[in-house]
Parts: sequence; structure tokens; C-alpha cells
Amino acid sequence: MPYDPAKAEAHWQNAWAEAGSFTATRDARPKYYVLEMFPYPSGRIHMGHVRNYAMGDVVARFKRAQGYSVLHPMGWDAFGMPAENAAMENGGHPRDWTYANIATMRGQLKPLGLSIDWSREFATCDDDYVAQQQALFLDMLDAGLITRKSAQVNWDPVDMTVLANEQVIDGKGWRSGAAVERKELTQWFFRISDYSDELLSALDGLNGWPEKVRLMQANWIGKSRGLQFRFATVNAPAGFDQIEVYTTRPDTLLGASFVALSPDHPLIRQLAESTPEIAAFVEECHRIGTTEEAIETAPKMGFDTGLTVRHPLDPDWQLPIWIANFVLMEYGTGAIFGSPAHDERDHEFAAKYDLPILATFGEQGMDLAAADALVAKAPYVPAKTEVVSYVRGFAGDSDQTGDAAVPAAIAVAEQQGWGEGVTKFRLRDWGISRQRYWGCPIPVLHCEKCGTVPESKQNLPVVLPLDVSFDVPGNPLDRHPTWRQATCPNCGGPALRETDTMDTFVDSSWYYARFTSPHAATPTDRADADYWMNVDQYIGGIEHAILHLLYSRFFARAMVATDHLPETAREPFNALFTQGMVTHEIYMTRDARGRPVYHLPEDVTDGKLADGTPVEVIPSAKMSKSKKNVVDPVDIVANFGADTARWFMLSDSPPERDVEWTAAGAEAANKFLSRVWRLADEAPADGGDDADLTRTAHRAIADVTKAIEGFAFNKAVAKLYELANAIGKSKAGGETRKEALRILAQLMAPMVPHLAEDVWAMAGGAGLVVDAAWPKADSAMLEDDVVVLPIQINGKRRAEISVAKDMSKEDIESLVLADETVQRFLEGAAPKKLIVVPGRIVNVVA
Repeated sequence: MPYDPAKAEAHWQNAWAEAGSFTATRDARPKYYVLEMFPYPSGRIHMGHVRNYAMGDVVARFKRAQGYSVLHPMGWDAFGMPAENAAMENGGHPRDWTYANIATMRGQLKPLGLSIDWSREFATCDDDYVAQQQALFLDMLDAGLITRKSAQVNWDPVDMTVLANEQVIDGKGWRSGAAVERKELTQWFFRISDYSDELLSALDGLNGWPEKVRLMQANWIGKSRGLQFRFATVNAPAGFDQIEVYTTRPDTLLGASFVALSPDHPLIRQLAESTPEIAAFVEECHRIGTTEEAIETAPKMGFDTGLTVRHPLDPDWQLPIWIANFVLMEYGTGAIFGSPAHDERDHEFAAKYDLPILATFGEQGMDLAAADALVAKAPYVPAKTEVVSYVRGFAGDSDQTGDAAVPAAIAVAEQQGWGEGVTKFRLRDWGISRQRYWGCPIPVLHCEKCGTVPESKQNLPVVLPLDVSFDVPGNPLDRHPTWRQATCPNCGGPALRETDTMDTFVDSSWYYARFTSPHAATPTDRADADYWMNVDQYIGGIEHAILHLLYSRFFARAMVATDHLPETAREPFNALFTQGMVTHEIYMTRDARGRPVYHLPEDVTDGKLADGTPVEVIPSAKMSKSKKNVVDPVDIVANFGADTARWFMLSDSPPERDVEWTAAGAEAANKFLSRVWRLADEAPADGGDDADLTRTAHRAIADVTKAIEGFAFNKAVAKLYELANAIGKSKAGGETRKEALRILAQLMAPMVPHLAEDVWAMAGGAGLVVDAAWPKADSAMLEDDVVVLPIQINGKRRAEISVAKDMSKEDIESLVLADETVQRFLEGAAPKKLIVVPGRIVNVVA
């Protein structure tokens, strides 16, 4: 009977469902919570999903077999602009589009046989999830963790919405193409900056996280120690007698040649009102982009205001005030002093506008003239740990490191009273207001009598109206005839609802906590949260290494502060694994105008389309719908079975690296699984024992266990190949062979669970393999009966022999003297010395 995965996989999935195998229960067992980053319901799953969820499933099934009560849930990150864009472009409603996609993707995921507790499934757009998120918002507002304030934002004048920095491309809105404006709006903010120091210092304790992710988060939080001081202005308008500056390199202050202000600095905004040239320059700065990346890559632009400041170390020394496009109002004070001798950006700016370049320090041993000559054409930027010669220093020794000079400079400023040492963080409060429809409504009201007031919890959820249209740009909630009308919970008078909805990062920042009690009438049930938290293993893409993880860490602390999580859950994810991408070749032809036309892999055979047209093969890249280099998992499951897709995803490369999907690889995986099935189906009933096979099986237990625990799934797969090959070569039959097959089934079960059930049943396993305890290796079986001893002749390794572990020295000496290499060196004479170190080495002196 041939291997038939379609029939077998459906059978075993039904068996698991009937047994309730994956229902998570709070009981006396130790718990294990494994979670993959939940998907956005964009329409169909792809092989990247298969890889991500297969990895999580290996861990979940492995831990279940080890005796843990496992929580392995699934949900949908369902709010966001793609649904609203689909409604604008194709008609229909974002809710319908979203839930239709969820149904499609759920239908694609379930055939993969994932050990998910589907009873805990939710979408973040469900009314129940919205209600609990709004309740959480109100609790955080009451706890002082949320504020409302005015802020500069990127405003798309066509779509009439705030854009995140990454949605501004070349100064234009990513969807509308309109020139983005800088606009000041009143926004809602989570006070994440209050936790900057804790979020940074706690990274040291996240030993289960990749070092690169911790570094990325540390850089984003951006702790720095520097000097904050004030330049006295000479000819500025009233109210601007001083310009406040923060610098991390106060030791370079005597190399200052200009002061630069952000285009959004209050002084510049005032000047722009009366000076058209300044207003035009500010508009140009905004046009070229407001993101850090855009500013970093844009040419350095400046405008001399004609104003000056006095240098704090020399009142007679005046520095010009420039507007510079590379100074951000959001960081520091929106003002810097330029020290072009020791900063690449400042050097480029100074060279462009013919500003002085004065060395503060040079290479050790240099004098003033040599140091100025050194920096004339390029900045000198040594590591702060390097000793340099300060030629224009004002604090400490002339020869010292930057690490020593910076605190010395701060001490001088504080002693003289013109500055103070300050610790700052790059992290800013998290603005969550979005001027769009398809998001969680912010549960606050605006009352003429009471001002801005929180909605009453008894009125939650505040749900979105369904009767909206998207034929006019902007937020449909602003123009709905009745939805905004509400009653003030304070005075009972008329009030208007907030029409901004929450950033979708909010939805994904606490879903891990909701999974512990997804049907609770409060954001969490504390008994469930106390049992299940923390997430023991979190799995997802490196693209979420900063914002999602940082926001989730903040939310965990906020939920502790509002008594929705235990204190032990301040760091919600004990271990984090970031998997590589799934890639595929790109197949392309060109149309009559030379424009690229992309083709699906299934439309290409032997490098040609069905009509014989040859295609250009582009090296593998991340699977992309636009490039059509996608492989539909549904097709793979239909042709080969879910286990083949899972096996290939786990076997081809280390899980942290990219994996290239190839048809040949899928066929090879399927061929191997078919052979495993035949090993069980055709196992001889009779036959003798095979000690080597038993030993190989127990070594496989030890090796596969270690590999899974270390997330080295490809290594586990390699050991399973070895065990399957050993079974195929063995002459053993009967119980010896069945025992080896049962061990093979148990070890393969986390990866190819359906085939494992088949093999388990055919080998006489009791019940379901999913319920079987993880096998334990017999330590005696792991010891080698044979050891390899190197033979050194006159101090150099010349040969080696294999001997029984318990062989006597005398017998080993006899084997060594009989060795051909040893005989050749001895030339018929007896050795001067023959030393046997048992289990390690043999030394021969000829």
C-alpha cells in the first residue's frame, strides 16, 4: 500500500480534534507557553508562514511530550490600513474584507496539522478584544500612563491622515503621492519614555534573546550622557535670549564654528512668519523628507539666519546661527553646535558653506598647526577610548581619551555655572493617534463643559459604525452623521466622541496576555495570567526586533502597573527566536516596451513558459507577491502533503538563516518520508536482535533532544536521516525493529506529526504518538565500545588504531607493533619506548 498523505493527514487531524489533544489546560503540570507572532490577514498564507508556525509547532509538541501543559494559540492582527485601502479601491467594507481573509487563511493553516488550541482564537478587530483594549486604555489613562499633547506630525493633505515616518517616501505620502506637510496636531501618547532607563537596563537580563536584537533595542532607546547648556544670543527676537543645546561631546566645544537649529525650532518658526526666504527654506526641508533615514541620505542644506550667539567660554567669540535640515526637533533640544573637525556631517556642512574647521584634538603628539592640517580635508573621528592630544582643550590633561575628557568638560561647565551634566534617551513617547477608520476607537469624549473625559467602562466597547463610505478622502468617522454624538459620563450633557483610532501596534502589544484568558470579562484573568505568563518561547521575524518588541515590553509593565499581569511578567518574553526568510528564484520576461513581466513558479518548466518563451531567472529573493516568486502552501499540501512542507522548511538550513524553496527540495523531502512510511509498512515480523541499531536509536534520542532544545532543527533532521538509514540497513526484525521504529516515530512527531502517527501505529505503539512521553536515552547505550587511539612516532602523529574500550595495554602494544606504519619506521628494530595512555594516545620512540 503506497504512502497516501492526503488520507492519513486528515485522519490524524480528526483524531487529535476528537481527543482534544491541544486544548490548553491550567493544571498541576509545569506550563510552557510557545507563541509565534500572529499574522496579518492579507488574503493567503505563504511559505514564510509555514516555516514560522512549523518551528513553533516543533517546540510545542516537544514540550507536550516532555510532560508540560502547553499553551500554543493563534490569532489575527486584524486592524490596519490595508483593509481600508482595499475598501477604497475595490468597494466593500474593511470588516468584510478582513474576516473573509481570516476564513481563507485559517482554512490554509489547519491542514498543516499545527498543535494549536483553536478555542483561544481571536482577531484584534473582534468586539470583545476591542472592549478589553479600551478598558486597558482607560486603566492606563487613570494610572497616568497616557497623555494628550500637541506634536509635529507628517500630514498627508490628500488622504487627510497622519503618516508614520516609514510611510513618507521621498517627501510624499506612500499611497496618495502628495507632498507631505508638517503639521501640529493634538495627539494621544503612551508615556513609554518614563520607562526608558528600565527598558534599557532590563535588556541585560534577556539572556534568551539574540544579541543583535538586544543591541537594536538599546540603540533605539539610545541612552547618552552629555552636557546641556545655553548659548546667549546677540541679536535674536524677544523671548529668545538663549539657545539651549545638548551635546555628548562637550570636549569639542572649542572647535565650534556654528550653531544649527532644526527647521521646526520655535525661533525658526517665528522668523519664518516674517522672512519669506526662511519660510521657503523650511518648506524645502520638509519636502525632502522628515525621517531620520531621509535626512541622513539627503544633501546637507543650510540657511544663515544672520543671528549669532556668544561662546560660553569666550563672550567675545560669536558663532553664527544656521538652520540645518539634518537637525531634528524631536531629539535633544532641536539645536546643536557644529564641531566640523570631529564629525563627518558637520564637516560636510562646514565645507559646503565655507565655515571654519578648528581641531580640538589631533593624533597623540600633534601640535595645534598639525591638528588643524589633519582635519582640513576630512574629520578626525577616533574612538572615544583612544588617547589623543587636545590642542584646544579646556578640561583635564592635554593627552587623554574622549571617555576621560567628556566628564571633565561637564565638571568644568558645572563648576563655572554655565551648563549641567544630563542623561538623555533617544526614545520618545509613543504617539498612537491615527486619523483613520479601521482601528480600535479611542474611548474618550469631548465635552464643552467637562473637557476631555474617559468613556465609562459600562459603555464599552465603543464599536465602529458599519454604515461608512470611503469615496471621500479622510476619516469617515469625522463625517458620520450620528456616531460622534454621545453623552458625557460626567455631567450627562452632550459630548463628541474622539474620532482618532489607535495605532495598530497597540493591538499587537498585549495579545500575548489576552491569549492566557481570551474569553475573560476583563483584559486578563489574573489566575490564568499568573499560571501562563511569561511566554517561554516567542518566534517571529527580525523586522519586528525594535518597535513591536519594545512596545510589548512597555505594555507588560503598564499591565503590571494596572494589575492585569503579575510583577514577574514585566518582561513578557523569556526567549526570542528570529527566523530567516523563505526565498525563491524570480522568473521574468519583458513586454514590447521592455518592462518586466513576472511569472509564477508553477507557470515555468525547464526555464520556459508553456508557449516555449524562455524566462530570465533572477537569483533568489524574499518571496513577494509583486514579483510572483511565491509558492502557495495549499498547492504543496495538495501535491505532497503537509508533512513534506514542514520537513523541507525544517531541514534545509539553520532556522535563523534564509531558506530557498525549490521544487527539487520538496520532491526529495517527500521521497524520504515515503521511504520512512515503507520502513514501517514493510517491517519484517521475524528477525534477530541488532545491538548496533538499538545503540543508534538511543544516540538519536540524545542528539535530537539536544538539537530541538537548541533550535537546531536542521541538525535534528540530519540525525533522523541517520536513524532511518540504520533501520533500513539493519537485518533486525520483530520487536527490535519495531522499537527502533517507535523511537523514530516519537522523534519525528514534532516535525512530521501525521507520518509519525502512521509509523507509531504500524510499529505497535499504544494510543496516539502525540500522547506518548518523550523517549529517554539509555546512558549506557551512548558510550562507545570502541575507541580510536592516535599513534605518535617520534613526536608526530603517523597512524591510528581502533581498539575495544576495555582492551589491555599488552594487547594494544601488540596491535601497535603489528601496524604497517609503525613497522616501517622501526625498520625491524624494537622501539626504544612504547607508551600506552589508555583511551587517549600511543607514543612510539623509534
